[in-house]
Amino acid sequence: MQKISTLTRNTLMFPLALVLFEFSVYIANDMIQPGMLTVTREFGASAAWMASAMTAFLAGGAIFQWLFGPLSDRIGRRPVMLGGTVFFILACLATLFSRSIESFIVLRVLQGVGLCFISSVGYAVVQEAFEEKAAIRVTALMANVALIAPLIGPVAGAFMIEVLPWRMVFVFIAAIATISLIGLARHMPETVKERKEKLPLVQIWHDYRAVVGNRHFLKASMCMPLLAIPLIGWIAMSPEILVADGHLSVVEYGYWQIPVFGCLIAGNLVLARQVDRWRLGSSIKLALYPIAAGIAIMLLGAAFLDKPYFLVAAISVIAFGEGLSAAVMIRFTLTESNVSKATVAATMGMINMTLYGVGIELYKVFYLHAGMMGFALFSTAVIALYWYLSRSVVARAMQARVTGHADQDATLI
Repeated sequence: MQKISTLTRNTLMFPLALVLFEFSVYIANDMIQPGMLTVTREFGASAAWMASAMTAFLAGGAIFQWLFGPLSDRIGRRPVMLGGTVFFILACLATLFSRSIESFIVLRVLQGVGLCFISSVGYAVVQEAFEEKAAIRVTALMANVALIAPLIGPVAGAFMIEVLPWRMVFVFIAAIATISLIGLARHMPETVKERKEKLPLVQIWHDYRAVVGNRHFLKASMCMPLLAIPLIGWIAMSPEILVADGHLSVVEYGYWQIPVFGCLIAGNLVLARQVDRWRLGSSIKLALYPIAAGIAIMLLGAAFLDKPYFLVAAISVIAFGEGLSAAVMIRFTLTESNVSKATVAATMGMINMTLYGVGIELYKVFYLHAGMMGFALFSTAVIALYWYLSRSVVARAMQARVTGHADQDATLI
């Protein structure tokens, strides 16, 4: 199929439907965060389960990534995406019958499976259907809409939990996902024209081995989660930092998330606006300045202040840098292998979710033993590793585009 180079009302209908599903999946995590204290109290569980619920959600996003990409190569992207949307809706509604913290955690894993369809199928279609700069612009704009979830999710969740049972949060999310399902059914293109008749496990193994055997892909695929881990850690730990330890109300907790995700959206908007003017990759280099400033604020605040509010300022500045970098880094990673885009996206998704989950659990350990300084030191280590890996990734990708190999999606990129 001919790739889309111009964004019009018609060509944007599929990305809008996809991002609405992405929004519903993300908000399944963000809206319940301010209510996790209520959930643990109802089930008689310890506060430690608050962050573990997010880890379970991310685990669900990792465990089946390997399957859905190759499956969509065989039966098509549309049926896999539509089936995944239905599965997510049912997993949300099943929360109405949860009666223990263990069953709640299991449902969090099942709801997290929705993440698999976004990365291994949905974003693969975007990369296959749109030309490079159009794909980056669509990815950045989709990220803005999806990021409304963590921007309004905590506030909306806090107000909803004040007046309704916490389980109604998931009924609301299922309703949003249902609207997305209708949009996807009407507008999602099928980009797999030559479908594989068989899906042998040996072939799947060879495809994934080819992807993970590409050291350039592995290096690029680690950059995105490393960049995002401080923000992910903040999302997971902020209920404990601000509500349990900082004694804020759940509504006040929600308000303190606004600058963080407002800055993330601002970074994406700047990227979407400047992508035609900047050389691809330059935004990643520019983003290192606000990221470094955020780390400095975090370390100084942890050393001299006893209130957690400086973390909001630090994470906000880092989030702006992430917004400038994310869409371009995703594109660089997806074009590092000539294996099927769905398989490459699935591998990237598994790496992302695994590192996010490990990062959250390490944040719990560092915060438990060293408080805000532990949070700051771990964030510094993660960003230092990101800086080290991203230098060669950006240099390689930019050189490939100079020599004209970028659109070939070959391993040389």
